[in-house]
Amino acid sequence: MTGGGARAAYQAGVLSGILQVLDPDSAPGFRNPFDIICGTSAGAINAAALACRAHRPHQAVNHLCALWQALHTNDVYYSDALRLMRTGLQWMAMLTLGWLRPQWSRLAPHSFLDNQPLARLLGQTLNFSHLNTNLQRGHLQAVAITAAAYTTGEHLTFYQARGGIMPWTRTLRRAVACQIGVDHLLASSAIPFVFPARAILLGDRTVWCGDGSMRQLAPISPAIHLGAQRICVIGTNYRDETQPGIRELSPQYPSLAQIAGHTLSNIFLDGVSADMERLERVNELLARIPPNGLKSESLRPIHTLMIAPSQSLDEIALAHLAELPRAVQTLFRVLGVSSRKIEPGGGALASYLLFESGYTKDLIALGRADSMNRADEIIAFFKEWSA
Repeated sequence: MTGGGARAAYQAGVLSGILQVLDPDSAPGFRNPFDIICGTSAGAINAAALACRAHRPHQAVNHLCALWQALHTNDVYYSDALRLMRTGLQWMAMLTLGWLRPQWSRLAPHSFLDNQPLARLLGQTLNFSHLNTNLQRGHLQAVAITAAAYTTGEHLTFYQARGGIMPWTRTLRRAVACQIGVDHLLASSAIPFVFPARAILLGDRTVWCGDGSMRQLAPISPAIHLGAQRICVIGTNYRDETQPGIRELSPQYPSLAQIAGHTLSNIFLDGVSADMERLERVNELLARIPPNGLKSESLRPIHTLMIAPSQSLDEIALAHLAELPRAVQTLFRVLGVSSRKIEPGGGALASYLLFESGYTKDLIALGRADSMNRADEIIAFFKEWSA
């Protein structure tokens, strides 16, 4: 599951649709169809929530949907006027007067928004002892959470697995076996500049980590290293947003919201589409190798299914701007976010930070509908698993 801030509510809807297709009657003996669960950024939070309740997949997804549907901005980051104003004044003071006294830079805030409420919510919602039990009892084979290390420049995959899966190392990428917890989720979802980086202890060394979508050169790689042979990818980007083609050029200078939204979109694209294309090319090459040749090599074909939004999440977000706390609405207006029919803009930025139930409910409904519309593909993809 890829990143995308509030967009990740769409993934909960997709998961709900997949389970409805595979097990419409919610049979008591139905087992978790996702043996290996990998997530990045907000997708990491969804992955952990699913893994902690993998022994009861329907209950896990229902709980995840209920959590997203009841969500409010204050549950994720402080959004009151006093805190936002104080942070803004601190940044302004550092930028305007910091050159007079460089030591003042130590007093600057670590981010534009404080996501301490999210830390409390995750601590109250997720039971990681259940994750350990699910791994021990075989309800789950592995779970992986990715983050970017500011300290070393590496892309880290924190994983917890059943069985002896050895850590792997690639160029600018490293896997770390560990007991996954709230800190790993906060690190993976620490959008640069927006949320603060998180300190993770690696052996006897502390590494500061940020959003896992940064420098994610091979997002599908962790699942393959953990033994996956069939990979279902749930994205959060609408095709026409990632491949826009030619659009009418606006003569106006882009607003801060447009620039910030474009930056976040580039971070959260995270190379999944490119990785899927590479995977298909490798599958084509492997199909030409005799079966006995594959047995002697550490290569295997990987079947994939990708589900992504069929509608623009930017446009859906603009329709729900009025649900945000007033202070956040004011901040967005200053940055250039607007839902006016004459001059709409900044929808991308809003779509990542609009943690309000009206918006998340629409995303869940869209995700569920997108899954149901591809029921035949889902059944065919999971056929070997169910057999």
